[in-house]
Amino acid sequence: MAEQPDQDSKTEEPTEKKVRDALDKGNVPYSREMSIFASLGAILVAFSFLTRENGARLGERLTRLIDTPGGFSLANGYDASLLMQAVFWDAGRFVLPIVLVIAIAGTCASLFQNTPRMVLERIRPKWQRISPRAGFKRIFGKQGFVEFFKSLFKFTVVSLACLILLGSEQSRAINAMFTDPSLLPETLLTIALRLVSAVCVATILLVAADLVWARLRWHRELRMTRQEVKDEFKQTEGDPLVKSRLRSLALDQSRKRMMAAVPKATVVITNPTHFAVALRYVREEGGAPVVVAKGQDLIALKIREIATQHDIPIVEDPPLARALYSATEVDRMIPPEFFKAVAQVLYYVYTREGGHGAQPQPQTMDRPLLK
Repeated sequence: MAEQPDQDSKTEEPTEKKVRDALDKGNVPYSREMSIFASLGAILVAFSFLTRENGARLGERLTRLIDTPGGFSLANGYDASLLMQAVFWDAGRFVLPIVLVIAIAGTCASLFQNTPRMVLERIRPKWQRISPRAGFKRIFGKQGFVEFFKSLFKFTVVSLACLILLGSEQSRAINAMFTDPSLLPETLLTIALRLVSAVCVATILLVAADLVWARLRWHRELRMTRQEVKDEFKQTEGDPLVKSRLRSLALDQSRKRMMAAVPKATVVITNPTHFAVALRYVREEGGAPVVVAKGQDLIALKIREIATQHDIPIVEDPPLARALYSATEVDRMIPPEFFKAVAQVLYYVYTREGGHGAQPQPQTMDRPLLK
């Protein structure tokens, strides 16, 4: 297995492709403290709005079951199953809303941090997950120390909150036990609410810090070395030598197709030697004249040579040839601003040769065509 580059050598910011690949593989910044905080908030909401009524109903049913066990018929197994179903139903009505609220809160915490996506890469077995060396680095590395201090902070906060609250509410709970036991559930619920509220308030700062730390650590782990940036550029844009070779091959193919189309031209307009543009115009085909080939220097000479071999009229008009070469594309119609000038060339060719394919010689227009 190839050795991973040292983190200190990763001095370059991650590219867009690097970040996108990490997200596609499920490598996203994630704060566990955010999920724990959301669960505590859900417990606080559930205790405040859901447990009082359902808890009272469950307590009443259990009280009847304990105080008057003889009031329930248990003559056979069917009666016992009915009694158990009733108890479990009441217990489910008490527990299920709390579980749903906690699940919804955890899901919202995950959605708040990252966009949901299906990533099968996360469940694929990896040697690093069971490697003793990787585990040792996780425990005793920088991330391990951060997790240790977070756990120490949470333990300290929860311990102080429990000591302070339970110390102040101890006498109240004892009085409820000896004076009116029916008030004990309400008293315990109130103490639990205050305890959870205190823990939530105390851990807000930890959650905010952990969110920032998770994103900074994730961004730092995605940093790249200069060699990685160069390799990725080659993979994305292609090797310059290979691209140059492919571009040269494509250009050669384009030139061959262009030269094969020169015999179909109606006229070739030249510079006379530096530029050459071959135009095809057939009235029956409709539309404006089409550029079938164009070239400069050696390609222009090749176009003239092929035109001479196939009896294609050649007209020397330097201004028009340069303008057509710069403003037109092969296999496209000429722009409207050249209609008048090209029409004059075609008229000149047809009048000089009678519209037939007699052997032409390069002709020079007596008057300029472009104003």
